[in-house]
Amino acid sequence: MAGRDLNPFAEPEGIENPFQDPSLTEHKPSSQYATLDVYNPFDNQGRPPPPYQPPANVPPPPAETVQPPRKPGSSEPKNYGSYGSQEATAAATAELMRKQEELNRKAEELDRRERELQSATLGNAAVRQNNWPPLPSFCPVQPCFYQDISVEIPQEFQKTVFTMYYLWTFSAATLFLNFLASLVWFCVDSSRGSNFGLSILWALLFTPCSFVCWYRPLYKAVRSDSSFNFFVFFLIFFVQDIVFVLQSIGIPGWGFSGWIASLTALKPNLPVAIIMMIVALFFTATAVLGIVMLKRIHSMYRRTGASFQKAQEEFATGVFSSQAVRNAAAGAARSTLQP
Repeated sequence: MAGRDLNPFAEPEGIENPFQDPSLTEHKPSSQYATLDVYNPFDNQGRPPPPYQPPANVPPPPAETVQPPRKPGSSEPKNYGSYGSQEATAAATAELMRKQEELNRKAEELDRRERELQSATLGNAAVRQNNWPPLPSFCPVQPCFYQDISVEIPQEFQKTVFTMYYLWTFSAATLFLNFLASLVWFCVDSSRGSNFGLSILWALLFTPCSFVCWYRPLYKAVRSDSSFNFFVFFLIFFVQDIVFVLQSIGIPGWGFSGWIASLTALKPNLPVAIIMMIVALFFTATAVLGIVMLKRIHSMYRRTGASFQKAQEEFATGVFSSQAVRNAAAGAARSTLQP
């Protein structure tokens, strides 16, 4: 019976327990910590396990450092959000629509010019009726020329032709003002009758002659790339520029209210002198613009490949193709052959 009192779970004597090693027992869980290793759900003490307390020698976790938001650099793309993207898309769409409208307008203009040129080639007189000068229908004098710069002149030369047309208009208006200034001067000083008469002559002579002699040759030269018309324009417009300079100088007795004539009228009558100075200023502006346009058109003439030799060939071709010249030559030959 003494043997039955032995505890079967007691440690046998003389046998070393490997789990009693001091290196393991010092890390054995303790009841001081609320861990699953020591928590007994069948404990009848009725008290909850003590809360977990970290050891005193454990260092606290490092405090989290909050960094300020970093500003994007100049080379980094900026994000403006969906609103900025919508604005950029709308701007790009508007730009595309504007370019599309411009292309459509240019296409319509080219179609119109092509129809006009085809009608002119076929000789449709109803389309190419003379439209300049723009006179009313009840006027007994009808227009003498057909002019449409936007149709007949190439796109790259239209600005130059328009400028020369405005120069002719400005010079004609200046001649009319010169006539008025000479009239006022004649009313103040009756000895200026010759100056007043010449101002009327210059207004009636230079206005139509300048249109026919240098503006129309330039128009036809640019329209058909004619070297002969370019040559005629340069010859006559160079003389016209000299006349513009003489008009701005205003030699007394020549019919021009230029600077010298206006200074002459300064002492007798100041208001008349002021009117004449305004006309002299207009004459000066006309002369300066004429010289500038002569240089510009000469540069354009060199770019087009025209030359004096081509002008001679065009002149010869035009003379021999003229029906009047051929008839005159035939008549001269018949009269020579007759006995």
